[in-house]
Amino acid sequence: MTTTDTTVPARGGRRGSYAKTGATRQAILDAALEVFSQSGYRSGSLRDIAVRVGMSEAGLLHHFRNKGAMLEAVLEERDARSRALVPIESDDGAEVLRGLVALAAHNASSPGVVELYTTLSAEATSPDHPAHGYFVRRYEYTRGNIERSFRRLRDEGRLRHGMTPRRAAVAAVALMDGLQVQWLLDRDALDMADELRALFATFVDIDWTRPCGAPEPARDEEVGR
Repeated sequence: MTTTDTTVPARGGRRGSYAKTGATRQAILDAALEVFSQSGYRSGSLRDIAVRVGMSEAGLLHHFRNKGAMLEAVLEERDARSRALVPIESDDGAEVLRGLVALAAHNASSPGVVELYTTLSAEATSPDHPAHGYFVRRYEYTRGNIERSFRRLRDEGRLRHGMTPRRAAVAAVALMDGLQVQWLLDRDALDMADELRALFATFVDIDWTRPCGAPEPARDEEVGR
């Protein structure tokens, strides 16, 4: 949590210390992501993380109150990076879906992170798991924004007959999670991005070859509205 300080800092003083604290926190998060991805959350220890950043376990706990808080910060950091690929809150529904396909391709380059998310999401179904609240919020946020994207595509006449925005959103999340599990079990069995693109194409009529940021052309029935 950050606070706003409207006072003028002393020369070489508080702003420099804030920047140093932010850099230290980021280094801890990067190390924690590596440790949790390689060893899992339960086996990955604070000691392993501390060694990677060259500090004591007590030093880690100065920045994060406990291991669970660190895990949640790691997951939120990873989500922030993912949003750079997926404009999840965009008003362009087609752009959101193309972004999800791009994210699936990117995830194939970091199997340890994919395994961490997949394992944690299953473990976090238990209400007492430290990441339970995070995953509840994450699924609600993701479903809601994807549903909004499908709703816009429906209004543009691009959603296939018989499909509803809500059902498409629920299915999209299930497809992404299910493809990840299958891919982790056998990485030669499928290409997550290719399969996701093909499955999305059964939901909507959009141009998958269009570059990111380029608008969809109007459908014939939209012309003259």
